[in-house]
Amino acid sequence: MLAGLVVSCAVGPDFSRPPAPAVTRYTSDADPVETAPAQGVPQHFHPGAECAADWWRLFKSPPLQAIVGEALLHNPGLEAARASLRQSEDSLRSGYGIFYPQVALDASATRQRYAPARIGLSTPGSLFNLFTLSATASYALDVFGGQRRAIESLRSQVDMQRATERGTYLTLIANIVNTTVAAAAYRAEVAATSDLIDLESQEVRLAEVQATAGTVPYSTVLSLKSQLASLRATIPQLQQKLAQSEDLLASLSGHVPAEWRAPPLSLADFALPAELPVSLPSALVRQRPDILIAESTAHAASANVGVATAALLPKLNLSGTYSASGMTTGTTFAQGGRSWSLGADVAQPLFAGGTLWFRRKAAIDSYQQATALYRQTVLNAFAQVADVLRALDHDAATLAAQDEALQTAADALHLVHTNYEAGLNNYLDVLNADAQYHQAMIADLEATAARLQDTVALYVALGGGWWSTPEEHAGEARLSDTSSPSRY
Repeated sequence: MLAGLVVSCAVGPDFSRPPAPAVTRYTSDADPVETAPAQGVPQHFHPGAECAADWWRLFKSPPLQAIVGEALLHNPGLEAARASLRQSEDSLRSGYGIFYPQVALDASATRQRYAPARIGLSTPGSLFNLFTLSATASYALDVFGGQRRAIESLRSQVDMQRATERGTYLTLIANIVNTTVAAAAYRAEVAATSDLIDLESQEVRLAEVQATAGTVPYSTVLSLKSQLASLRATIPQLQQKLAQSEDLLASLSGHVPAEWRAPPLSLADFALPAELPVSLPSALVRQRPDILIAESTAHAASANVGVATAALLPKLNLSGTYSASGMTTGTTFAQGGRSWSLGADVAQPLFAGGTLWFRRKAAIDSYQQATALYRQTVLNAFAQVADVLRALDHDAATLAAQDEALQTAADALHLVHTNYEAGLNNYLDVLNADAQYHQAMIADLEATAARLQDTVALYVALGGGWWSTPEEHAGEARLSDTSSPSRY
């Protein structure tokens, strides 16, 4: 029987990793090679290049690295992620126990009264003590591989938890970088908007003087006041977004907002990575955590089909028992009190009202669902990479246009100032030109933040580089967090 166990095959499908889509690019056209230069920096894409494990260091921002380090040390998600992975590993080790004999020891001491009348005798009853020691050993032969499939399912659960831990770690780091960029942009926009409010307040005062002198209609004053009030209303909204960003950074770093605050950053504290990796499509399906989670889910569902199939087939169990009994502790091991038994048990389910059959059908349906969800996850991943590649190209073009608009507004402001000093323009013209310059500055800030955040999105879309070994800080712990990234 042991020889038969060794050569037997496990029932159910043998899982194999799904092949990668047979494509060599992500977009419908040729993938971009580089973006347009914006702020003097074009971004170049390198197909097949490795994604750095500590990719956030490429932004060359020491305050950002300090925030990430704080999160790695104090975020409660670190302990939760590790515990979840340890739990799945311990469950797998527990499952391996089925392949070993199950041995149990039992000791009992009882005081009994024996009644011969129960077997038809009229003799008097007797009162005695009974001491028993027994040992039982049993071994379930996994002839059809049901237990092996169960272990395979547990092993895939470990793979799933490991991929989940990597994915949540990646989400946490992306949240931190995106939130720091958003906070820096909000902070700059509050300052620019405040300057713009000061300028428009001067316009209102000047218009009031002109209206009093009768040189402009009072409707002009009302229009400017309405515009100023609308602009002032944006300040509390920006301040609220900034406060939310700072509170989120405190939470991601493992602190309550009242006891910790992230160092304030400006957009100038971030260096835009100019050289960007682009994983090959065949490699993407082996490195993105969400794809690996979907693959492990499909693997577990495949193994569960084998478990449900084996439940329909005979079960073979070997068992043996040895016991020794005596009326006193000294006579427990006497020859007359010894007994033993050896046996084999075969059980074949015959009728269970369709429970086992339809349980197997449900397992097959679950496997088909998991494989379909895997394919959908792959499709979503490829679409995300394609979207980010296009977004970076469009971000550069948008930022270049905003830079041009900002420079044009600055030139116009300089010209108006020169004409004002020469007496060719009035002060209202100066204020209007200054307001246009600040509006162009705010739009430029938004475009700069969007380019930084889409660069973060590329690293996330590629899987975060967990498979690479960083040159330094290789021992930093991974952790998880479920907060959503802050999008500026």
